[in-house]
Amino acid sequence: MYSQEKTKNIAENAVDEVVSKGWNPMINKLEGWYDAIIENIPNMIMAVLVFLIVFILSKYISKGILKLLDRTKLQKSIKSLISKAVSVVIIILGLFLVLGILNLSKALNTILAGAGVVGLAVGLALQGALSNTYSGIILSFIKDIKFGDWVETNGIEGEVVDIDLRAVTLKQPDNNLVYIPNKIVVENPIKNFSTTAQSRVILDCGVGYGSDLRFVESLTKKTIAENFDAVSSKNDVVFLFKEFGDSAINYQLRFWIDSTSALQIAQAKSEAIMIIKEVYDKNDINIPFPIRTLDFPKGFEPNSSEGIVSDR
Repeated sequence: MYSQEKTKNIAENAVDEVVSKGWNPMINKLEGWYDAIIENIPNMIMAVLVFLIVFILSKYISKGILKLLDRTKLQKSIKSLISKAVSVVIIILGLFLVLGILNLSKALNTILAGAGVVGLAVGLALQGALSNTYSGIILSFIKDIKFGDWVETNGIEGEVVDIDLRAVTLKQPDNNLVYIPNKIVVENPIKNFSTTAQSRVILDCGVGYGSDLRFVESLTKKTIAENFDAVSSKNDVVFLFKEFGDSAINYQLRFWIDSTSALQIAQAKSEAIMIIKEVYDKNDINIPFPIRTLDFPKGFEPNSSEGIVSDR
């Protein structure tokens, strides 16, 4: 009986000793943290106030920079990028100031080291997005591509309505919007129709083999010169016979108009087709179309058993 009670007392004493050894240090640690929090309450309040002031200040500075940049000829996207970058830099500096107020300089070194690792991982994961962002910055600084320009790239033609850090937005003649990733635009040729004040209209046509070709050329150039203001004389019109076609002698007509709009170019081409057809009809100039001619030998009389040849 005595040995059982002794064993029990020894076990209880061992448990109490283990609990006291584990509990007391934890209590002491919590008390130390509590005291530290109480002591640093003024610093915490100051840090929160400083961060709020820095955050509000970054907003006003960002807007002020954006207003200053509006006076420049930079693209809208690059103006927004610069203002946002300034805002982020101010907030980061404010964060460093807050950590200094809280006496967390050691934590700052740990944060910077961790940010480097995280930045590397994010950079690898977002390689495509970062490539488009970098390409968007490049496009924003290119003076030959700006809002309102009519361009053609990657087989898509339209008016540039926006250039952001992800894509170039083109408005097509049918009023649809096409978003092309910046990386593709930078890596491929871009044809800008708005770099000059004029655009060239190119029209292909053909006349019959029985036509007087020199008269056709002179009449066509004169007609274009009389109906389009940008063409001062018929010498400004380029008229080139191209080939002997199956049913016509084909030519190409080229002339300039005072516009870079794709719609106005199409309208000028349509107007040229109508006036050329009218003047050709008045002068008995034939514009042939493909036909099939059947020559029957003399004395040939087709009957129902031989059938009829047709072209559809």
